[in-house]
Amino acid sequence: MTENLLFAFGLTLFAGLATGIGSLLAFFTSHTNTKFLSVTLGFSAGVMIYVSMVEIFVKAKVALVDAMGVVPGNWLTVGGFFGGMLLIAAIDKFIPKQSNPHELKTVEDMNQPSINDGTKPDLLKMGTFTALAIGIHNFPEGIATFTSALQDPALGIAIAVAIAIHNIPEGIAVSVPVYFATGDKKKAFKLSFLSGLSEPVGALVAYLFLMPFLNDIMFGIIFAAVAGIMVFISLDELLPAAKKYDETHLSIYGLIAGMAVMALSLLLFI
Repeated sequence: MTENLLFAFGLTLFAGLATGIGSLLAFFTSHTNTKFLSVTLGFSAGVMIYVSMVEIFVKAKVALVDAMGVVPGNWLTVGGFFGGMLLIAAIDKFIPKQSNPHELKTVEDMNQPSINDGTKPDLLKMGTFTALAIGIHNFPEGIATFTSALQDPALGIAIAVAIAIHNIPEGIAVSVPVYFATGDKKKAFKLSFLSGLSEPVGALVAYLFLMPFLNDIMFGIIFAAVAGIMVFISLDELLPAAKKYDETHLSIYGLIAGMAVMALSLLLFI
């Protein structure tokens, strides 16, 4: 059991700290590889959507139907699914637009003279609030990664990789304004890196407050909510971001590839 817990925590930490990768990309590359980001964000969305609807939702339904019966089990599964969507939508609703991690930044923004026009305090505030927004936004993702990895390690790996990919542009979103406000790459990287720590904090909260009550009903509700959270993230964040970076249909190709890889991996673990 201890090994499973450490594995689940480790995956959550990996997914969260991928924000640091985005920060490094902002500092050590001269341009944004939009094709790469478009494909990978589409791929991440494909993984999330497929695994949510084909695997996680089904597991939630089976657990709840077995525990409560056909009618109440199905209703609670659907309620948990849309409840997860409402939770992540509410979090997004209360994040100011300028600090929302969905407001994308590119490496080229580093070279925009207009961004450094004497509004340094505002830029620092924006970068700090973006880091805070990402922290709040990533908290339920930490719970999703942790609980999934605990129940099914292979599933946890897939979810962690998908979330890690989608955290990369968020790292850029923190680094760009902080760097311009302070001129300090280390500070920008540290703030970006630390913003991802909310995911393992989410895992810790799940362990401390959910684990003692983790029966079939609680497991089913959490998994249904996780499915809803990941579908919402895919439709509201990943696919729009992938299309914004897109030049042709690369994001859709990435989406299909993500679904295919996830389907194949699930078949291999049957």
